[in-house]
Amino acid sequence: MNSVSEKLRRFSELSGRVIAWLTLPMVLGTFVVVVLRYVFDLGWIWMQESVIWVHAAVFMLAAAYTLNRDEHVRVDVLYRGMRPERKALVNLAGTVLFLLPMAVFLVVTSFDYVVVSWQIGESSREAGGLPYPFVPLLKTVIPATAIMLIAQGVADAIDDALVVLGLGPPREAAPPPDGEGV
Repeated sequence: MNSVSEKLRRFSELSGRVIAWLTLPMVLGTFVVVVLRYVFDLGWIWMQESVIWVHAAVFMLAAAYTLNRDEHVRVDVLYRGMRPERKALVNLAGTVLFLLPMAVFLVVTSFDYVVVSWQIGESSREAGGLPYPFVPLLKTVIPATAIMLIAQGVADAIDDALVVLGLGPPREAAPPPDGEGV
């Protein structure tokens, strides 16, 4: 079970590091849009849309990475004072009762939405917006995000179940990437 969890965690870590590189074109694109707009009085809808869509992709695809690093939003008024075994039980319950059902629901309900977008060759609704295949590609990120969250949720559930059963050490947040932290 530990090897399955470790492989899923490595996948989340690797995908997060790769996805982080999308922020560079997003920042550069924003800079170009601003300079063209305010210095040269030029602008293209497709360029503005591309920045927004890259931001959406980064936000969605980095969700599993954020969960892996335990950097998601948590209201921990009671949680922070709990013993590691109790924290693992709370995490396991949250994963099984909320995260996994929500992610499965997202995969199931978004499937037809994505398939139809590919079938009709959907493009931007805006005149001068991004052409096909960018809209279906972005819509494909929705179930991909859910699948990545399922994978990370399974890894978390395995680790937390082992802690609850007394078969493993409490899970710690992933260490910061090289060059970060103390």
